[in-house]
Amino acid sequence: MTQTKSQPDNDEIDLTKLFGVLLDAKWTIILTTFVFALGGIAVALLSTPIYKADALLQIEEKSGGGISAMVGDMGELFSQESSASTEIEIIKSRMILGDTVEKFNLTTVATPIYLPVVGSGIARLTDSQNGISVSRFEFPKYDIGQVLRIVLTEPEANRYQLVDDNDNVILSGTVGELAESGEYRLFVAQITGETGAEFSLSKRSNLEAIEWLKQNLVVTERGKQTGILELSFESADRVLAVKLLNDIAQNYFLQNVARHSAEAEKSLTFLQGHLPDIKTELTGAEDTLNAYRQDNESVDLNLEAQSALKVMVELEAQLNELTFKESEISQRFTKDHPAYISLLDKRETLLKEKERLNRQIQKLPKTQREVLRLMRDVEVSQEMYLQLLNKVQELNIIKAGTVGNVRILDEAQAFAQPVKPKKPLIVVLATLLGGMLSVAVVLVKAALHKGVETPEEIEQLGLSVYASVPKSDLQLKLAERLGVGKKKPLLGTMSLLAETNPADLSVEALRGLRTSLHFAMMEAKNNVVMISGPAPGIGKSFVSTNFAAVAAKTGQKVLLIDGDMRKGYLQQCFGLDSNDGLSDHLAAKIGLNDAVKQTQIENLDIMTRGQVPPNPSELLMHPRFKALVDWASEEYDLVIIDTPPILAVTDPSIVGAIAGTTLMVARYSLNSIKEIEFARNRFEQSGIEVKGVILNATEKKASSYGYGYYNYAYSSDSK
Repeated sequence: MTQTKSQPDNDEIDLTKLFGVLLDAKWTIILTTFVFALGGIAVALLSTPIYKADALLQIEEKSGGGISAMVGDMGELFSQESSASTEIEIIKSRMILGDTVEKFNLTTVATPIYLPVVGSGIARLTDSQNGISVSRFEFPKYDIGQVLRIVLTEPEANRYQLVDDNDNVILSGTVGELAESGEYRLFVAQITGETGAEFSLSKRSNLEAIEWLKQNLVVTERGKQTGILELSFESADRVLAVKLLNDIAQNYFLQNVARHSAEAEKSLTFLQGHLPDIKTELTGAEDTLNAYRQDNESVDLNLEAQSALKVMVELEAQLNELTFKESEISQRFTKDHPAYISLLDKRETLLKEKERLNRQIQKLPKTQREVLRLMRDVEVSQEMYLQLLNKVQELNIIKAGTVGNVRILDEAQAFAQPVKPKKPLIVVLATLLGGMLSVAVVLVKAALHKGVETPEEIEQLGLSVYASVPKSDLQLKLAERLGVGKKKPLLGTMSLLAETNPADLSVEALRGLRTSLHFAMMEAKNNVVMISGPAPGIGKSFVSTNFAAVAAKTGQKVLLIDGDMRKGYLQQCFGLDSNDGLSDHLAAKIGLNDAVKQTQIENLDIMTRGQVPPNPSELLMHPRFKALVDWASEEYDLVIIDTPPILAVTDPSIVGAIAGTTLMVARYSLNSIKEIEFARNRFEQSGIEVKGVILNATEKKASSYGYGYYNYAYSSDSK
């Protein structure tokens, strides 16, 4: 038994071979890349252009000038600043966007109906776009989610119809007039198109419209902590994009002003609510002081008492001021904030000073102390009342002069050129995608492909390669024209490559096989050659018929036997009928002389398969087949038997046991090394030695470089 050579493990990547694989598939790669490039061009041309509009806002810092400087600390209470991220979220809130949705009726969606995918692009390129503007659309609540159609019936008269999915007319109307029918109300402001133009009409919720607006709105801060916000909006309608963005910016500006004014209004309401109480306290204190003076005959204060009264009033005024500030600070900070802690510390200091002053007052005479107390109450109440009046005036000024801290720097404008799609980029990416995809497919296919491509791969199994037969385009044409193996042959018409074009490279390779086989058969037990293979469709019949013709050209008397009694079609190559052949002789229906037929080629006889029998293997095992082979071996110089694939049926094992030489045919890039090895092992299990392999239908490929296999044309007209 022949020893199998182990195939060397080689994990190295052969870059030259990979390049050769790509070079072999260059037309596939070029064609695929070209198709993708055309697709990219089509997408770039047919895609709807998207325009971008942008506007610029400034979030100003509150300065100490202007009204804030006039009103002092009260102005600082309303000068808190918001971070840019906070303002961005305010702009994208439903409070701001909801007003824009309502103003532009974005809950109503009306769009032209075109052919799917390409219709819109074709209409734009041919300047035949339809347009519609719907200002008002009301419908029954049970129709929510239903998509209706507006059909333009009379373009000259601006007449249209509203129909449902079943083409039922809901209402008819005229552009510029309100159309009503039951619970349906529709006002179409504008419509353009030809007769029969259709538009889809649907209603979405207010929240859905706001989300659509938010998805197309982008708000970013230019730089870090600059306070400059850039608003941009993308839409297929350039004019609408500008209008929407301007409205959003204006809504944000107005709410900012209203927010600052509302803060001042809230504080003003609080102070005005306390004014009557303070006024009542002041009146009561004055009445008490007057009554006490009348009872005690108008007691006057000495200088010490007057000085103490002045200090005490100032302390009470400062304490009241701190009370106002604490009321505002407590709304913004916790008690752990440094500003709050500082305020509490200041109050503690004033209270200690007030307590010290009270101890000093206790040293005065009783009448002086009582007058001082009453006068203090009057002075403090009066000071507090005046403070409240001043604060009310200040807040009125703040409220009247509130302008907010937002300024619109640039109103919305749209770019003349669309920002999407980026046509050159789409074409380039599509081309690159096509190229990469085709290269990937070729490389994956090459990686998964295990078909043998070089004689060295077969020789690593310990099998000799007797011939490498190049693929013949002429043979393919002959087989296609005569329907070899598929249809009833044209009787009398021969489709043999060795006769049609003896100079073909495939025929030349078979001549080399003839020479190699001459020496290989010297030690064989007879002159019978069996040709088989691992699988069907590898060209066994082509090799058998043309090799027989080449051998007969040397003057040898050759007999070609079609041993494939199931699907054999050797008779078609010679324009003969398959009847009265091998199966008929083995079944004892005809004799040898009737089974053997002459061909148009001198010295070449053929025995066709005969009628398709139900038991081909049993017929081959009959003694008549052995007798037939012995007779043919004596009568002919060379006997060639074409058999079915060894991995499909057992017939080749039966024939190979009688034949002196067994050859296998392997097809280039089709049969794998494992397949060839399994076929050889199948023969060896039957005690048959495979003499060698014929590599059929080889092709010149860049990926098969450097393996010692070359084909050269050499004829009288070669240059």
